[in-house]
This record gives sequence, structure tokens and C-alpha cells, in this order.
Amino acid sequence: MAGASLSQTLRRSPLIAATLYVAAIMLLIGVAWSMTLSVLDSRSELRRTSAVLDEMAGRKAPVTPPAFADADVTGSPFLQGQTVTVAGASLLQRVAASVLKAGGTVQSSQVDINGQVQKSGMVSATINCEVDPAGLQGLLYDIEAKMPFLFLEQFDAQLPQGNGPGDARRLRVVLNVSGQWLPGK
Repeated sequence: MAGASLSQTLRRSPLIAATLYVAAIMLLIGVAWSMTLSVLDSRSELRRTSAVLDEMAGRKAPVTPPAFADADVTGSPFLQGQTVTVAGASLLQRVAASVLKAGGTVQSSQVDINGQVQKSGMVSATINCEVDPAGLQGLLYDIEAKMPFLFLEQFDAQLPQGNGPGDARRLRVVLNVSGQWLPGK
């Protein structure tokens, strides 16, 4: 009954029918435009992700900043400090300097101090940072090539989930780095 009254109203008033027709066409155009933008965004994100994966897999020559070409390999191979706390601070300074040199930012850091340090002499720290994909290889090289010798125990890198243009360019990186400390030196 409602369909019959609507049909009868549209037959009597062609202006209402034309308005509804134009509104339906505009709605379809809007949906098509939205879907097209979504597909283009997905393709762009796929290209960026593929480029990062190709660089990480070694299929594409990485862009290594010249600042990393001259690694400083002089100095003591051990973390410096009278106490484990000072050695942990030295470790954090060293990794933070490498992150900054790679153009990244340190979000948080934590030195892992436990009773094992006194026996093994290894001091470790966990660093959460954000780095451009192009600077990631340079960061890892800088951490492992300079003195004191540092060991990358854990590495985790993720693309952010945000849709903002700045978000897609930075990797969220978690590093667990350790170094040998000689007590009393």
C-alpha cells in the first residue's frame, strides 16, 4: 500500500521524481568516488611496503647516509663505568646517539639490571624508537660497528597503523641491545 501511494505521488509530481533520481545518482557517484580513493590509497601503501621489504631483503640497494660510512672503531670494546648503573647509562647514550644519527627519535628506553649482570658482565637495554625506513640499515650498522661492541639481541620493526601521511614514513622499532661491562674499569 505504501509503494502504491509513493508510485502515485511520483506520477503526479515529476519534480519530486526528478529530485529523487538526481539524489540517487549523486549517491552512487559519491560511493564510486570513495571506493576509487580507497583503492588508490591501498595501492600506494602496497608500493611503500614493497619498497621497504625489498630494501630489507637486499633486492634493492639501500640508501645509506654518508654519516654511517665512517664508523668510529677506536676505543674500548667494553662499556665504561664504575657501577652497572653508569655502564647502563653509557649504553643508553650510545644507542640514543645512533638513533639520532639515523634521523630517528627515541620514544622510551629501559636498562635491564638484574643479578645476572654481576656474573656475566653483560648489560642490556630495551629501546623503543621511530626511524625512517631509509635510515634503518644505517642505524643497525652504527650500533654494531662502533666501539664499545654492542650486540643486537632483539629487533622488531613495524609500520604504524595510522593513516596520516607522516605515519607511513616512520617505522616503530624495538631494539634490545647488550654490551660487555668490566666491573671497576
